[in-house]
Amino acid sequence: MNERYLVTGALGCVGAWAVRRLVREGTPVWTYDLGGDPYRLRMIMTDEELDQVRLLEGDIANLDEFERVVVECGITHILHLAAMQVPLVRADPVRGAKVNVVGSTVVFETAARHRDQIQNLVFASSFGVYGDPEAYPPGPIAHDAPLLPPTLYGVFKQCNEGTAQVYWREQSVHCIGLRPCVVYGPGRDQGWTSTPTKAMLAAALGREYEITYGGTLVYHHADDVAAAFIAAARTKLEGAPVYNLGGSTVSMAQIVAAIEEVIPESAGKIGFDPTPLPHPSSADDSALNQALGPLQYRSLVQGVRDTVQVFRTALEADRLDLERALRT
Repeated sequence: MNERYLVTGALGCVGAWAVRRLVREGTPVWTYDLGGDPYRLRMIMTDEELDQVRLLEGDIANLDEFERVVVECGITHILHLAAMQVPLVRADPVRGAKVNVVGSTVVFETAARHRDQIQNLVFASSFGVYGDPEAYPPGPIAHDAPLLPPTLYGVFKQCNEGTAQVYWREQSVHCIGLRPCVVYGPGRDQGWTSTPTKAMLAAALGREYEITYGGTLVYHHADDVAAAFIAAARTKLEGAPVYNLGGSTVSMAQIVAAIEEVIPESAGKIGFDPTPLPHPSSADDSALNQALGPLQYRSLVQGVRDTVQVFRTALEADRLDLERALRT
């Protein structure tokens, strides 16, 4: 059976990059979102590429609606990326639970009902399932370390990991979960850790900018994260394993230095709050590499350079919504 992908949350950052990759390799792709302006897709894709995407609207928490789409479109692979980020979940926990937990359960249930059709399901967990770094031994955190999420967002992601395990044990639903840490790149304009990307755009515009946190974390360009999700979708494993993603383990000072290297005229214009986020600073991705084979991650400087280039190209083509890209 030929691949036919459904990407939930395709109007988001990683979802948009996944759609772009699938379109450019000629793979049929459908998207499933509540609705809205596909401005992120428009920023990173041409009109001709966008014409190849079947943009569908629907509520991720509506089982009948989601199942109908999967069946009628003959979907074979699902990338489940739809979620509300930390600030939105904090502002509206009930809606956050409906989208992040009920919505994910809808996806798992649909995959269970159509096991003969769905070849694989990959879902986005998060580095947010881990807790205070003081709770763990020194060094990169293992994929099977204890989960101690400090936010409702992290708790909801932990719940989804458990749900995946139950669907595997009880109904043999094959799936893989991936835990990105800090995603950056064009389209990353929402969430707790979106301000490094906004700093890159501000620097490209010649503006000053203050990043809202500090410390050391693992950073991955959104396109590399999308590539990892697609690679996982093409790897059928026994069970419902969840893995850490690799990337660049860097401090915020190194982020600023990379921006200044790519845009020398931004020197002294980008600052940051030194307060670190309550998560481990590095990740052990060896289990993922063993499962999928070695994944490629661009260097931080290359990632910043690529990000700035996309921003500049989109600005010149009037395909960048500055208000959304820099919103607080």
